[in-house]
Amino acid sequence: MKHRIVVLGAGYAGAFAAGNLARRLSPADTEITVVNAAPEFVERMRLHQLAVGQDMAVRKLADVFAGTGVRLRLARVTGVDPQRRTVAVTGEEGAESRDSELAYDTLLYALGSSVAHHGVPGVAEHAFDVTGRSSALRLRERLARLDAGGTVLVVGEGLTGIETATEFAESRPDLSVALAARGELGAWLSPKARRHLRRAFDRLGVTVHENTRVEAVEPTRAVAADGTSIPADVTVWSAGFAVHPIAAASGLEVAETGQIVVDRTMRSLSHPDVYAAGDCAYAIGENGRPLPMSCASAGFTNMQATAAIIARLTGDEVPATGLKYQGNHISLGRRDAIIQMVDRDVRSKSWYLGGRTAARIKSGILNGAGWSIAHPTFGMPKRRRRLATAPDRAAVQVAA
Repeated sequence: MKHRIVVLGAGYAGAFAAGNLARRLSPADTEITVVNAAPEFVERMRLHQLAVGQDMAVRKLADVFAGTGVRLRLARVTGVDPQRRTVAVTGEEGAESRDSELAYDTLLYALGSSVAHHGVPGVAEHAFDVTGRSSALRLRERLARLDAGGTVLVVGEGLTGIETATEFAESRPDLSVALAARGELGAWLSPKARRHLRRAFDRLGVTVHENTRVEAVEPTRAVAADGTSIPADVTVWSAGFAVHPIAAASGLEVAETGQIVVDRTMRSLSHPDVYAAGDCAYAIGENGRPLPMSCASAGFTNMQATAAIIARLTGDEVPATGLKYQGNHISLGRRDAIIQMVDRDVRSKSWYLGGRTAARIKSGILNGAGWSIAHPTFGMPKRRRRLATAPDRAAVQVAA
């Protein structure tokens, strides 16, 4: 019997992990299945570009995993039973609906996150977001119908909000773009980087409503906590992320955020056959703090999870990969950006890099990530690792 590895989700964390496992484990011993609802790999960090009308390359997952030995299952995950070691899935949307189960020996949970509404009235009914391809395309269609002089309000002063507001203002200078920030814009940045950010907003004509907490979204406006009305033909909600409740409902130990609580190797504290990577993992970084939901964290956690899975299956000592958050790379349109490094306590260092050079570096990072996804088994060794015998694996599991 081959060891069945099931990877849930084919975003940055899941797709990287599946390719890494296929590259390093022998297909004579292992069977790797990836479950994903959509047929395409979604470059989430570029969805604000897609929403504003820019053309993005589409990578079909069937092409990505062709010839790798990875089995792709286009289905939606509806549940996990860690006691029976099964995953419940339902047929691809638009196809004949059918429910079925997948059995696993090792599960890598990488279902990512979606937009967090925070219970604010009107967000679900009237706001748009850029956390998924379908939602970005819905926003793209709405923006295309918006006439010159139309108003767009981006709610949220985090990385997604800043990148969305500046991208929209640069690509659609005929629109009036504003951003609502709960505190000060770029408060976490170093003073010089903060000034660079404000200059970029001024240059692009983005209006900033600081210290403004939006408490309701209506079809043509947003309402702040103090009663202020902010006009908005389109409201884009980017006020945080939330994970799917499947993990909590399955009986896996989760944090208050709903993320799976894992040890240093990304292994579930409650169920040793389950690993988590990406936004859905409650992982503690080298500074003793939870890693933020980000593409960088997806990279750290998927590398650690796959290294641990491979080591435990092959009888090796589990290595510790780096879990140090280095900083933020913030696009400000296509020709400007900010790279802000942070220290061990996630405080911004005094220096930063901005302008076209930073924009080129950010573009290179995105292109590199996309290329790696498209070539999951690049550099595959001539001989991939065989699994330890069943007794050896059991000994390794106990020792770990």
